[in-house]
Amino acid sequence: MNPLIVFIIALVFILILTARLRIHPFLSLIAGSVLAGILAGETEGTMEAITTGMGRVFAQFAIVITAGSIIGTILHKTGGTALIAEDIIDLSKKPLFSLNMLGFVFAVPLMCCILAYVIFIPVAREISTRMGSPRGVAATALGLGTLASFSLVYPSPVVYPAMVELGIVRTEVLLTGFAIAFAVSVVGYLYAARFCRLGESKGSSDHKKMDAAKEEEQESIKHPPGRIASYAPLVVPIILILAGIFIAIPPLGFIGTPNVALLTGATLSIMLPTRGIASVHVRAWIEKGIRRGGVVLLDMCGGGALGATLALTGAGQAIGNLLLDASIPVLFIPFLIAAAIQSVQGSRVVTMLVTLELVLPVIPQLGLPAEIVLFSMASGTLLISHFNDPFFWIFGDLAEMETTEILRTYTAGGIVMGASSLIMTAMACFLFY
Repeated sequence: MNPLIVFIIALVFILILTARLRIHPFLSLIAGSVLAGILAGETEGTMEAITTGMGRVFAQFAIVITAGSIIGTILHKTGGTALIAEDIIDLSKKPLFSLNMLGFVFAVPLMCCILAYVIFIPVAREISTRMGSPRGVAATALGLGTLASFSLVYPSPVVYPAMVELGIVRTEVLLTGFAIAFAVSVVGYLYAARFCRLGESKGSSDHKKMDAAKEEEQESIKHPPGRIASYAPLVVPIILILAGIFIAIPPLGFIGTPNVALLTGATLSIMLPTRGIASVHVRAWIEKGIRRGGVVLLDMCGGGALGATLALTGAGQAIGNLLLDASIPVLFIPFLIAAAIQSVQGSRVVTMLVTLELVLPVIPQLGLPAEIVLFSMASGTLLISHFNDPFFWIFGDLAEMETTEILRTYTAGGIVMGASSLIMTAMACFLFY
């Protein structure tokens, strides 16, 4: 069967299972992967692709997600996130915009938009509760901020390989990318504030339930942690990761890896904020964090399985060739190829690498400056993220959203940001090249 038809059928099938029939995302993704493999006639390689895709995601994110879940759970239970949220609300006139900027600033230094989201989502949830803001706004503002810088700002792993391959001057990529990314991040914030109001405003029954649950959770806490105990599990991992990137000392290269840094943060969260709290409560919180992280990982592994299976079908290559042969404006060609590849396999880094290979041979025919080609491709990586994107599931799981709500916030927000980024790339081309 034609790879494009296989791709469409698999996505519709998964959407029906998750959104209509309420089947767990992991089972829906695996079933969709099997269906795609069978329709493509790749029955022998389907299960291998599924297990390989799952294993790749698990190896990359298991420790990070589990440690991040433990940090978030313990800080929430002890009142640490409440303290941080209070500080942000007190210091900022626009706390939700500050969340957006937190994601924007830290996604590139951490070299992972998912990691930045995992670290700050407990604070986002707390700010949402304390401000009485509609459910979905804070998480979306944070998540879209991480996407903007990770997709467009040097030295993100999305931008860096293309810059090297295209032979572009680093300062030009950094300045242009930062300007576009900042504007795109603001667009993401505005989209979140305007279109991602998933619940009622202050005083709603949802927030009353959340407040009641919070009071019940914190019944055993007589003395909430201080600022050092609250901030250390979040700040120390960030410092370690940044030190590992920018300081060329072998021990820091090990300690500064995301896995070790987040494990350090998890250890600090177990030791510092829990002083004076019975060990039985601490153990229960750790177990809850691990269970929650396990659910998130299952969904992410399902996304990895679907991405690997769709790659096996050849859908990405088919879509890329179709767009290259179409009579469309040259600026749109790198953008649409990247969007097509992203929709097939889910990883923005992989999307950029694959798109680069497809676009490089035709750059002379495009007649565009290399910088514009790069940012056209980078803009396309923001589209279209769905079931095969690990961030899709972790975004929704940690924000406690249904599948349709994730599509409305994360996926649609990425489309808006990608279109905005392409427009600004076109403006830069017109004004400066």
